[in-house]
Amino acid sequence: MTNNKHLVGALELCDLPFLSLNGLEARVDTGATTSSLHVDNILEFEKMGEAWIKFDIHPDIHDVSQVVQREAKVKSVRRVKSSNATLQKRHVIETDILIAGTQWSIELTLTDRSEMKYLMLLGREAMSGRLIVDPELEFVLGKPA
Repeated sequence: MTNNKHLVGALELCDLPFLSLNGLEARVDTGATTSSLHVDNILEFEKMGEAWIKFDIHPDIHDVSQVVQREAKVKSVRRVKSSNATLQKRHVIETDILIAGTQWSIELTLTDRSEMKYLMLLGREAMSGRLIVDPELEFVLGKPA
């Protein structure tokens, strides 16, 4: 820990407790502004007069046959430039992340990352003031089971 910031590598495990997702392998990417999570089958609905979404997720990247459905309140819908420079409409949710025994709120865009190696991308807005990244390292905070 340096200046109250935890050292992390290019890959780390994290939990999204409000979504009941544990041990997600996240790609830590200081080049990405926002964080994103791979989901499928987004369905918009209204709950108590507010916009919500249901979506499917494969919590274990090594076992894509496992699928769970989650729902979350929509914070916003944004146009985001993807890694291949195309503009995409993405739902944004706010949820907590747990890394290194510390829990805080982040914004998470939901998108199809099926062409990417990792389900989750942790962007610099979520890391700001909390994490220091050493891109030579992986799983500084603990290795996957």
